Amino acid sequence: TVKEPVVGFGHYDPLRQYAEVHVRIDPLPQGSGIEYASECSEDELDRNWQRLILTHFQEREHPGVLTGSPITDVRLTLIAGRAHKKHTEGGDFRQATYRAIRQGLKSGESVLLEPWYDYRLEVPSGEIGRAMSDLQMKHGSFTGPELDDSGTMAAITGQAPACLMNGYQKEVLSYTGGKGRLILSFSGYMPCHNSEEVVESVGYDSERDVDNPTSSVFCAHGAGFLVPWYEVPDYIHLENESEKNDKKTAGYQVPEGSGSVSRGQRTAGGGPAMKEDAAFQAIYEREFGARLRQEDRYSGFRRKTVSFNETKERKRPGPSRPKTEKKDFLLVDGYNVIFAWEELKGLAQDNMDAARMKLAEILSNYQGFTGCNVILVFDAYKVKGNRGEVTRYHNIYVVYTKEAETADQYIEKTTHEIGRKHNVTVATSDGVEQVIVMGQGASRMSSRDLHDEIERIEQEIRKMGEDRIPERNYLFDQMDENLAALMEEIRLGRSFFQ
Repeated sequence: TVKEPVVGFGHYDPLRQYAEVHVRIDPLPQGSGIEYASECSEDELDRNWQRLILTHFQEREHPGVLTGSPITDVRLTLIAGRAHKKHTEGGDFRQATYRAIRQGLKSGESVLLEPWYDYRLEVPSGEIGRAMSDLQMKHGSFTGPELDDSGTMAAITGQAPACLMNGYQKEVLSYTGGKGRLILSFSGYMPCHNSEEVVESVGYDSERDVDNPTSSVFCAHGAGFLVPWYEVPDYIHLENESEKNDKKTAGYQVPEGSGSVSRGQRTAGGGPAMKEDAAFQAIYEREFGARLRQEDRYSGFRRKTVSFNETKERKRPGPSRPKTEKKDFLLVDGYNVIFAWEELKGLAQDNMDAARMKLAEILSNYQGFTGCNVILVFDAYKVKGNRGEVTRYHNIYVVYTKEAETADQYIEKTTHEIGRKHNVTVATSDGVEQVIVMGQGASRMSSRDLHDEIERIEQEIRKMGEDRIPERNYLFDQMDENLAALMEEIRLGRSFFQ
């Protein structure tokens, strides 16, 4: 469960899909289970979408972020959401809802719960000290003891962790000579008595749980990219409802287009008039560029044609910054290239390590001649517990991806990070990957094209070497006439020293 209220943000916008959900997670008293509510205005999100989100709240057990165990004793409240009139489907809100809950759990402080028992322990009055000592060691709470009418038996009641009380009945029978009795009943889930030890022993990593992602998917330049949970608040399209309320109470005026749509803006079909929503237009222009067309097939919006100068962002006056020199990067999908080149494919059948080393050697020579920055990426996502590795091989970088991260994902992420500032070329024969990196502004090169390019470079290297080696080299050819005549006299034994 959560210790304090927290707001989670989920966004799902890979391409031609769109959904954003904001969820508040409130802690509830022990044993309350999970409650569901909505505080989102229908002017902002239609009722049918809100009902769908509430269904996604209830349709599964949502895993926590400490050990992956289901959450409980919380209220999930929908506080904001946004749909696209043309591109949103039901599955988009499922993704956004799940990610919002996970992002909220990561942002707040979670509390690990464990099952506890209500117990009643009856022992001879002479064993009260032993019994109370045992219960303290088992992190139990207790009341009493209460003696019976005869004063020979005492009863102690309270609560204790279930894992520590299991098997205690045998100990009671042993030290009471068979006179003692322990009665247990399930009480509920309470804070774990050794949560740090349990979390460490389970070894659950919420950020590597590919079935329950904590990240969100945003879109830029016509392609989706992942944003980690701690950066999602900086990317969300709707204004944070908690911050909006703080501004209202502090006397600030909430700006127009911050995510709420007035009732007069609603269309006849009941949905927000997205093409009149200035906030969404700003989002679209930021992600797909300022040059808008009369009909954009990817966005579904209809706008008047505007010129580049009219949509060009005005820069604030100030000193101009020096332009940074662009560098050339070549990202190579290692295994894709190995199995595309016949010579490496045959070598890989005998020894994969040798094939990887051979490819690294070839790319090292290529980098030395062209001067570009080469990053060779290999899949290692199936290696359990692998945290990834980046090594330097001569003059290139060799990357082994971490668990649950493919080479394609690493290349997409790296292209997005450096593609705006530098020239990036991706070498792979994966058609889908080529389309994605092109959307990130990178150039594409198939594995066969890379092979042909390297062969061309090697031919140039050999030609340059041949041009530098003359057929014969004579010592006298490098001397002037006077020095050559003197050396000839010496060679014939007629030196002027005689």
